[in-house]
Amino acid sequence: MAVAPATAAPWSWAGAGLGLVAGLGLWLALVRLPLLRRVSLEDRVAPYVRDAVPPSRLLRPEAPAGPLAAVERMLAPVMADAVRGIERVLGGRAGVRTRLDQLGATTSVEDFRAQQVVWGAGGLVAGALLAGAVASARGVAVVPLALLVLLGGAAGVLARDWWLTRAVRRREERMTAEFPTVAELLALSVGAGEGAVGALERVSRTCAGELSGELRRTLAEARAGASLVQALQGLADRTSLPSLARFVDGVAVAVERGTPLADVLRAQAQDVRDEGRRALLESGGRKEIAMMVPVVFLVLPITVVFAVFPGLAVLRLDL
Repeated sequence: MAVAPATAAPWSWAGAGLGLVAGLGLWLALVRLPLLRRVSLEDRVAPYVRDAVPPSRLLRPEAPAGPLAAVERMLAPVMADAVRGIERVLGGRAGVRTRLDQLGATTSVEDFRAQQVVWGAGGLVAGALLAGAVASARGVAVVPLALLVLLGGAAGVLARDWWLTRAVRRREERMTAEFPTVAELLALSVGAGEGAVGALERVSRTCAGELSGELRRTLAEARAGASLVQALQGLADRTSLPSLARFVDGVAVAVERGTPLADVLRAQAQDVRDEGRRALLESGGRKEIAMMVPVVFLVLPITVVFAVFPGLAVLRLDL
């Protein structure tokens, strides 16, 4: 009687796995049935434009090649449905687009949602492994285990969003650290007699970093037909740094009204350095308060115990 549960456990897990796979296959088959599938606008319009001239094959996107091409084509409809589901639940398309622009990435919102689906699938797998380990160790009920798996998937989706926000914050910190040097170089170039466009080209060509890359993108937009002020305004819109916004305003005023640009750039570089110094002092104050936590809750109780214990031992010996 004691051996039967131990031998029946692997068969029960195997049956549960087979049932899960069979249920997932039936669900996929039912979801893709024509009766349950919502007809898209493309499917409704396709019969009426079938006689139209096909586009050039040079304009078609390249089909995925390699050993996993068939798998990608099979998973494309499921991935598209998952992306639309995440878009309906999370929303915030404009916020995602803004953060991708701040990161300087060429990734579209749909690609980012697809990455969230992949991260969510990884979270589901991690949650399933954790649930299996908990079930094999303690034998928890099915409902908490299912909730654990779902929480793993949700954590994976939210982790990708948090990672994007973290990457944007780190990039803006690097841009803030680079801005005083770039502003000083621009001031030197302008003071040497170059114009605003020439100074930007020289600095973006000689420097390396996030801010110089944004300056190169700004110059590319200016060469494409936009004015320098509009291109710089696009730079300010792609970032959320007040120092860059003030830089754009100063350059715009100097270009439009002919005011001395070198003095404006030097003053802005000094303002950014002062702001960084204040941020460093504030960070030091927060770290000083955080250092009190181990002192008060760890070191001080141990010190009190070492101070009181000998007296208590002497009192016990006297008694």
